[in-house]
Amino acid sequence: MDQYDVVIVGGGHNGLVAAAYLARAGRTVTVLERLGNTGGAAVSTRPFPGVDARLSRYSYLVSLLPHKIVGDLGLDFAVRKRTVSSYTPTVRDGRPTGLLVGGGPARTRDAFTRLTGGAREYEAWERFYATTARIAARVFPTLTEPLPGRAALRERVGDEAAWRLLFEEPIGVGIEEYFTDDLVRGVVLTDALIGTFADAHDPTLAQNRCFLYHVIGNGTGDWDVPVGGMGALTDALAAAARAAGAHLVTGHEVTRIETDGRRAEVTYRTEDGEGAVAARHVLVNASPQDLARLLGDVPPSPAEGAQLKVNMLLERLPRLKDTAVDPREAFAGTFHVAEGYGQLATAYGEAASGELPSAPPSEIYCHSLTDPTILAPDLVARGYQTLTLFGLHTPARLFTDDNDSARAALLKATTAQLDAHLAEPLEDCLARDADGRPCIEAKTPLDLERELRLPGGNIFHRALAFPYAQEGAGRWGVETAHANVLLCGAGAVRGGGVSGIPGHNAAMAVLGR
Repeated sequence: MDQYDVVIVGGGHNGLVAAAYLARAGRTVTVLERLGNTGGAAVSTRPFPGVDARLSRYSYLVSLLPHKIVGDLGLDFAVRKRTVSSYTPTVRDGRPTGLLVGGGPARTRDAFTRLTGGAREYEAWERFYATTARIAARVFPTLTEPLPGRAALRERVGDEAAWRLLFEEPIGVGIEEYFTDDLVRGVVLTDALIGTFADAHDPTLAQNRCFLYHVIGNGTGDWDVPVGGMGALTDALAAAARAAGAHLVTGHEVTRIETDGRRAEVTYRTEDGEGAVAARHVLVNASPQDLARLLGDVPPSPAEGAQLKVNMLLERLPRLKDTAVDPREAFAGTFHVAEGYGQLATAYGEAASGELPSAPPSEIYCHSLTDPTILAPDLVARGYQTLTLFGLHTPARLFTDDNDSARAALLKATTAQLDAHLAEPLEDCLARDADGRPCIEAKTPLDLERELRLPGGNIFHRALAFPYAQEGAGRWGVETAHANVLLCGAGAVRGGGVSGIPGHNAAMAVLGR
């Protein structure tokens, strides 16, 4: 066909969600994907030659994907809960110890008491997260509805102290009011910094917006393990879109969009040359920068990512210096490294001054402990495990002079911080690929920009926005200056993360719902 009701530019998970909804509603839909596969950043690959381990390469856990989307589209997709929320190693009074959150309230309370010498921090933890749970239950359902106004969302939250905590004052104010222990403060703050380069007291509240999206997923804030890896989700979405009648094509790079607000023409390039297709609506599952480039509009302000992503395959989990904790528990949840409150502030200050953090903060988890299906049976039988690491406070600007050297230096410093809490070096536990090389790969923001066209390596495409109506956002948070061109990628209002929400909302905007 050379004409469709809807052309979707980009076959990432949001584009596939939109395609499935629109095709199920009877619209003719085609998805044009630049790469040789759909999925975008939500894919699984075998990154290590000769090793049958299918890792989630760029995005790792699922929290923001609404159950509504899974149910509406009949997705053959499941997640599993992690048995442990987090473990944070530290040294107190000269001895290795740590904070294990999980295994039930009594065990978590005991862990807080052992670390801090009393129950105060645990009780503050319970109060703090009871507050975020109330916000999650009230805010998350709005993400798949037309954008509420700020006042309407505030009324829906119905808790002035909670509103002030997350929507008005820097999150650092609330953290310091609730907690006194530096390590506990740091564990709480990390959710405000994942993929966001900001201080706890940043007056722009960029950290608050990041924190909000990390604690409201499906009304609980739980971060779950995708069974089969992240690629299982996008495979299920592609199957649902095709089953509904959508046409998905890869190797088609869109180069231009021309529109008069009622009809549009999308020009694309393949190995065989150029082509064009007409549409009533165009949905762009790409960054706001790419959207502007395709339309010939003025691009938005440059975006900047701030994370290191590391994928590893291990022959065994390393032993810990804290012998009171089983590594299978410590790594099943989020394993925090160098993420005390003071350490995070120091790392931010160093990076803001143009230096790689001397003690890079990071968090790690082991997918295969919860879902071993991503490993071949023989690897499972031999005790192999995966580790994925997400480093914080590493803005793209630190890599512009020499990306390769900066990556190597940062990876060395990051693993050294982990090694400080291990009873054996991480390097001794790494598996080897078919060529004898250690099974470890690292991606800087510039690597993500090159491979996925994330602007500045920003995993959210641009700064996250609070989930209420704002100038230029439109009714669904996906509208643009062109009536029949919608943004359905992570840069939409209420975008970011593996959620499918921008795809759902763009589809609803097209359908007039």
